[in-house]
Amino acid sequence: MKSSRTFALLLLFAAVYWSFDSLMPSYKPDKETTSSEFSVDRALEHVRELSKEPHAVGFPGHEDVKKYIISELKEMGLETLVQEGYTAGDWGNLSKASNILARIEGSEEGKALLLLSHYDSSPHSSLGASDAGSGVATILEGVRAFLSENRVPKNDIIILISDAEELGLNGADLFVNNHPWVKDVGLVLNFEARGSGGPSYMLIETNRGNGNLIKEFKNANPQYPVANSLVYSIYKMLPNDTDLTVFREDADIEGFNFAFIDDHFDYHTALDNYERLDRKTLAHQGSYLMPLLSYFSDADLDNLKSLNDEVYYNLPFYKLVSYPFEWIWPMSFFGALSFVLLLFWGFKKKQLELSHILKGFLPMLITLVVNGLAGYFCWSIITWWYPDFKDMLHGFTYNGYTYIAVFVSFALFVCFYTYHQFRRISTPNLLIAPSFLWLVICGLVAHYLKGASFFIIPLYGLLAGLLVTINQKEPNPFLMVFLVLPAVLIYSPFIKMFPVGLGLKMMVAATVLTTLLFVLILPFFGQLKSKGRLAYLFLFLFFALGITSHVQSDFNEERPKPSSLLYVYDADKESSLWATYDHVLMDWNGQFLGDDKREPSAETISSKYRTRLNYVADAPKKNIPAPYIDTVLDTIIGDKRHIEVCITPKRNVNRLEVFTNPVAISAAKVNRIPLSTYYLEHRRSKLLTHYISNNDFTELQLEFPKDSVLELTLYEASNDLLTHPDFSIPERPKNSIPMPFVLNDAIMTIKTVRFE
Repeated sequence: MKSSRTFALLLLFAAVYWSFDSLMPSYKPDKETTSSEFSVDRALEHVRELSKEPHAVGFPGHEDVKKYIISELKEMGLETLVQEGYTAGDWGNLSKASNILARIEGSEEGKALLLLSHYDSSPHSSLGASDAGSGVATILEGVRAFLSENRVPKNDIIILISDAEELGLNGADLFVNNHPWVKDVGLVLNFEARGSGGPSYMLIETNRGNGNLIKEFKNANPQYPVANSLVYSIYKMLPNDTDLTVFREDADIEGFNFAFIDDHFDYHTALDNYERLDRKTLAHQGSYLMPLLSYFSDADLDNLKSLNDEVYYNLPFYKLVSYPFEWIWPMSFFGALSFVLLLFWGFKKKQLELSHILKGFLPMLITLVVNGLAGYFCWSIITWWYPDFKDMLHGFTYNGYTYIAVFVSFALFVCFYTYHQFRRISTPNLLIAPSFLWLVICGLVAHYLKGASFFIIPLYGLLAGLLVTINQKEPNPFLMVFLVLPAVLIYSPFIKMFPVGLGLKMMVAATVLTTLLFVLILPFFGQLKSKGRLAYLFLFLFFALGITSHVQSDFNEERPKPSSLLYVYDADKESSLWATYDHVLMDWNGQFLGDDKREPSAETISSKYRTRLNYVADAPKKNIPAPYIDTVLDTIIGDKRHIEVCITPKRNVNRLEVFTNPVAISAAKVNRIPLSTYYLEHRRSKLLTHYISNNDFTELQLEFPKDSVLELTLYEASNDLLTHPDFSIPERPKNSIPMPFVLNDAIMTIKTVRFE
């Protein structure tokens, strides 16, 4: 029996490994594969060409990438169109987008399938290999393989390689609200990235129920679906949108997102390059596109809308499992009824004692509290010990995977050690507490978060384990492992996913989920006589991995530190400053901030995550011209004042932001594009951001109460600090990269104009 338990334990560990390994296809060089198959190597050739240099809107590389995509589509025999125009999206971010379009004609009338990804990279240093060069490459290679079959699809296939996604989904907004083809679209497949590796998650975008979409997705039969209804429920709560969101919100067009999130530290940085893109991840994207393209090019796309929702989750072998929301409460009721009957049966068999059941709640509560606190304070502890990590705005460090292993090892040590101390309580009595807790969790998600209602499936395994332990003193360990397999296969990937996707500040999700998974496996763990030895094994792993994480905590050429530097000239005060967002300076930017660095008195420009400047220091004055401001119109009509202002750069710039004093602006247009009433009512001080192409002007038309005094503060920036002839900034060292999500390597001028 002892050897059986050991082999069963090894089988359990193998199942944990399998829960991760089974998510993605393998990769091997496949350039010589048949022309009708998706080739990762051929797709990689596109990625290499698309990621040679930063290609954000307005950057020189942007035009080169656009030309390359057009030439590749033409080489396939497709006629291409370029849709160009200004749009401001929903966030007041104006840019001129240039969408690339092509269309494969189908044999029948009906809705079209649209393939979507974007080709612009994030300003200003990202090479965009994963985000979203990988998506563009997946579509180019997939369409090539599809066309090589010389098969005429029933449905039209529209290819949209959108622009300015990084600036506010502007290209998608331009297409959805201005292009005649949008009325033909029945379904969208969108390929995205928020890292440079890992499994690609399928996320549904729908305004109604997902029932028909799930049914058709399963019919298409992709081999490696990674999807669950909980992830999309969480996705909808977060401020993360994709181009597909515009299709859903503005045109009620449904679709599927496919996005990967591992190696999050590469996202929007200079490390988002060809070399760091995971080849297995690109293969995973192709494994979605090819069967879906083949299926939906012939499917009826007029009947995808549904009022019914389904719970869904992926499992090895079974691929995607789903059932309707109508089953949620009956399944929950069945679980609760089974629990009550098992309580009755256990007392009748004299395997349960009330006092022991109550004592059985103690180890569960102790482990949840201790591990919850450890996870909650994880990021605070890490950044206290390594303050440089505060400058990784992703919240996920290069050694983040090691930190996950560190805290999971600690959580398992706490679990094994605590339950070892309560070993005198029999397994059936210990199982009552986790069964009750998981029933409560399942009841709560059934009411508040229905997408997570597949949680009931592992609970059934726990209740089955309770039944076995009530009836058998020494159950077969392999049977017990079999009963807990659903819990292992479903929950293990979540332990990694949450801190990777949401940052190490969400380590609490990993430690708490580890604890909750542990108690689901108690039917097996409760039989082990070696819980104490396993506790010390995981304590050893905790220290060993902790040392490893420390060794990996330095910054070097492989793990470069994000850094920032700005030159800010205030034309109103005629003062100049060096500024940085860094919490911990490097020698490179520290030489400009000096020893007498000080915190800024006010914010200068908006940034993601509301990151603020941390230090400023006096800088020599340079001859940086502020923009030319021309008041074209200033008149009063009724109780409203109308002004029109044209702002023209006097130097090469990339970005203009306009802030106002607290004035109720009732209407606004920028370059003839209206800003929405909702945006104007809910904006703070920022009025707009213009990401400038070809040094274009910015024309403002504003309407506000006639008795108000309006102040416009203009922040004009160019990303040329390191190359500007008036400055002698040394090259950034190889152990550093430009900090993402903030204005960086930039020369900025500030100028205020007042309308009294």
